[in-house]
Amino acid sequence: MDEIDRAILRELQTDGRIAYADLGPKVGLSASAARQRLQRLLDSRAVQVVGVADPMAMGGQAMALLGIGVDGDPRAVADQLSGHPEVIYAVLTSGGFDLFAEVVTPGPKDLLDFVNDVVRPIDGVRQIQSFPYFGIHTHRFLWDVG
Repeated sequence: MDEIDRAILRELQTDGRIAYADLGPKVGLSASAARQRLQRLLDSRAVQVVGVADPMAMGGQAMALLGIGVDGDPRAVADQLSGHPEVIYAVLTSGGFDLFAEVVTPGPKDLLDFVNDVVRPIDGVRQIQSFPYFGIHTHRFLWDVG
């Protein structure tokens, strides 16, 4: 992946539906060259272009990252959590927490209820630390591509 590929990815992160006619000049290529570059990235499976729903725009008003400490196998806890619609993702980690789960609920009380009534009772959960997000439009999916 070279600098032009990374420039294409940065533009797609800003607008995943950008027209090749607009993308090409932004990255120093013609529209057809930009299309070929992106197609090569897609064909190699280095890149996927997907739609990502913004949970806050879909009615969620309380969002938090939960750091969860687990006694035993954290995969079982992650599997249980991922079955709940409030959980955007659950990921295993190494470090201070065994896993992180990002959750979205209709409001702050619902977030508190979810943590206390759903997460705490799961077998093996010994610690939860909540990192709430405040405000609308705080959620962005941007990755440093270099």
